[in-house]
Amino acid sequence: MAASSRAQVLDLYRAMLRESKHFSAYNYRTYTVRRIRDAFRENKNVKDPVEIQALVNKAKRDLGIIRRQNPFSSPRRRQTCFSSL
Repeated sequence: MAASSRAQVLDLYRAMLRESKHFSAYNYRTYTVRRIRDAFRENKNVKDPVEIQALVNKAKRDLGIIRRQNPFSSPRRRQTCFSSL
């Protein structure tokens, strides 16, 4: 894996873990963290650049889903959620 690709994957992994730790429900939070770790471990030996890019794209979509499920996970989103009140 190229250095830039590795850095991109690590950044994505950290972002997914960071966002998932903001879920208030303990069971959902632990499931999400465990699932992220398992998925990245499962695919850590992938060498094909096309497959790596496909996995990165899927992880980006999943990160978007995590962010949409938890609108209070970052201060920026908190401001937009309460700005209409």
